[in-house]
Amino acid sequence: MTEALICDAIRTPIGRYGGALAGVRADDLAAIPLKALMARNPQVHWASVDDIILGCANQAGEDNRNVARMAGLLAGLPVEVPGTTVNRLCGSSLDCVGMAARAIKSGETDLMIAGGVESMSRAPFVMGKAESAWSRSAAIYDTTIHFTCRSGCLCTALTAALGRRPCRRAFCR
Repeated sequence: MTEALICDAIRTPIGRYGGALAGVRADDLAAIPLKALMARNPQVHWASVDDIILGCANQAGEDNRNVARMAGLLAGLPVEVPGTTVNRLCGSSLDCVGMAARAIKSGETDLMIAGGVESMSRAPFVMGKAESAWSRSAAIYDTTIHFTCRSGCLCTALTAALGRRPCRRAFCR
């Protein structure tokens, strides 16, 4: 059986919510290490990449398309190089590396790029589930914090945990 090897590894910095990377779309973010990978390995014939497999759990809003394919194109890989985006929530990029290794070991492919990308700052807000299949309602309901704060038990815990003024003033009506 063919051996699968990791020949290079590269990543972007880890940002924080609303930080310096907040304005960067997930596909643009994923293209950064792909470009660096290509620059660090000029001896590789990049048109021979069999597939780019990237994990991306959000896949909503601007990430609702094939992020791996878009990242490859943005990085300058040839249009013939396909891309696959995998959503396994927290295990997406790990699963992508395993999928690439299995494809190489089975002889199905020779050269793969695997990894993951996520931007929590750019993730869209999620609306509650509609009451019917074709509902045009976009109702937003109070969360349980409103009711719990009125009783006072969660407020005390939040105040202690966050070290802030009593949340009764902040959250409760």
